[in-house]
Amino acid sequence: MADKKADSGSESDSTEEPVVGNVNKFAVVPPGFTGRPKKGHLIFDACFECGNLGRVDYITEYEYDLFIRPDTCNPRFRVWFNFTVENVRTDQRVIFNIVNFSKTKSLYREGMSPFVKSTSRPKWVRVPAKHVYYYRCPDHRKNYVMSFAFIFDKEDDVYQFAYCYPYSYTRLQNYLDNLEKRNMDYFTRELLCLTVQQRRLDLITITHPDNLYPEETKRIVFVTARVHPGETPSSFVCQ
Repeated sequence: MADKKADSGSESDSTEEPVVGNVNKFAVVPPGFTGRPKKGHLIFDACFECGNLGRVDYITEYEYDLFIRPDTCNPRFRVWFNFTVENVRTDQRVIFNIVNFSKTKSLYREGMSPFVKSTSRPKWVRVPAKHVYYYRCPDHRKNYVMSFAFIFDKEDDVYQFAYCYPYSYTRLQNYLDNLEKRNMDYFTRELLCLTVQQRRLDLITITHPDNLYPEETKRIVFVTARVHPGETPSSFVCQ
């Protein structure tokens, strides 16, 4: 299943159709089917904070191709995914193929696996690594694909799958608000600018109070973090 050739780089330019906007309670039914979705016709949703899933293609009753949206204003980078699935049948077996990853080198090739939780089991756990495959796929112009197999065991549950532990913008703002309220003399928070989506981009300074208004030029360490959506572990480390 996997291509044994060595990677030639860290990015892969996809020539698939552009993916715009997240799916919103999107029912995936067999070709030619009409009427209300039946039990087992999966309903996908990513219209929530941190959500990312732009398109779902029905392959068979047991297999679906999933397309993720790129980073904002940067279509070359496509890594993060986070979506829910509902309307499942008990013991329904599926294979999800995320077909438009931009990275040729991935921790998924070294044993990492996606996360899953459900309404009755709200704690994130990893999909078993033996059910996860990361490979170059001839059916998708030799782009890299991550496939994983899963069995739904509770038909009333809503299942959520993610690239890694999500860390939301709301969580970050709440954390920074709490730090600011503590009035620590070595911590300052400034609004550097707003993003294209009108979200805060904060500048945090951690230093001795005497360094905030120096009389002479001082060297500093400037750190940027969370450049891409998939880098959520760095946020947990900082917090």
